[in-house]
Amino acid sequence: MTRKFIYNDKKIERLDVFLAKNTDFSRSFIKKLNDEGNIKVNGNVVKAGYELKSGDGVELTEKEIEKLDTNPEDIPLHIIYEDDDLLVIDKQPGLVVHPCNTTKCHTLVNALMYHIKNLSSINGVLRPGIVHRLDKDTGGLMIVAKTDFAHKILSEQLKDKTLNREYKALIKGRLKSDFAVEGYLNRNPKNREQMILNKDMNGKYSKTIFSIDKVYAHYTLLNCKLTTGRTHQIRAHLKSINHPIVGDKLYGGVDKGIKTPWQLLFAYKIQFVHPRTNETKVFEIDLPDYFLNVLNNLEY
Repeated sequence: MTRKFIYNDKKIERLDVFLAKNTDFSRSFIKKLNDEGNIKVNGNVVKAGYELKSGDGVELTEKEIEKLDTNPEDIPLHIIYEDDDLLVIDKQPGLVVHPCNTTKCHTLVNALMYHIKNLSSINGVLRPGIVHRLDKDTGGLMIVAKTDFAHKILSEQLKDKTLNREYKALIKGRLKSDFAVEGYLNRNPKNREQMILNKDMNGKYSKTIFSIDKVYAHYTLLNCKLTTGRTHQIRAHLKSINHPIVGDKLYGGVDKGIKTPWQLLFAYKIQFVHPRTNETKVFEIDLPDYFLNVLNNLEY
């Protein structure tokens, strides 16, 4: 389906900003459509930042919604909060968020399809409702959008950093002061499953702010606050300073002295502005038993 618009404002405005105001799509999704050649101005493909002038004709071609070839599955879903627009869940570690080439079923999406009647469609056919992700082996809080309206606004909050996420991480080694890690993340050419930090501009910019919670004899419990949300960001950042997360097999965190079924990284807090009510929502949950059991047995 192609939607047509005529820009009649005398003020110059960016194409992506104009479409974000006049559709249910986020600016990041509009950029994706534009990169695929599905948006034209006066019959021509232009950049998402193109400046519209009065009289410009805009065409946006929406792809037909594919049939989701994924079945609902009765996988336990721990819902912390739910209303007509969104829900906040506590994702269990070991659960992949959405289907991919290597995982076709037994994902969070399969669980959501079973438990939730309606989910947003903005993030594509394989990711209904998914605003942001957690790694498979990371547990904790996630927001899921039930409406495209909510998804659009939450995605913008994620982009402008008004949707805040905080984690707890137990790392190898003792640290003495708060710190931050920043740089550009890219795939490790020697191990494509890993992300590595570059000090040059090769990759996607990332930054995490770390503060010390507790210091043990051989370990440190950190509070981790994301300012960007890249794949494996916290894990790769801590590996880059030679203090990997305990239990993180991919980034060198296996520890013979500690037995844990999952890596000790947990998304314990999330804050955002509700897209419908404009109310600030803050959710914070306790660390899970497998995490607390390790902490309770550490020496100071």
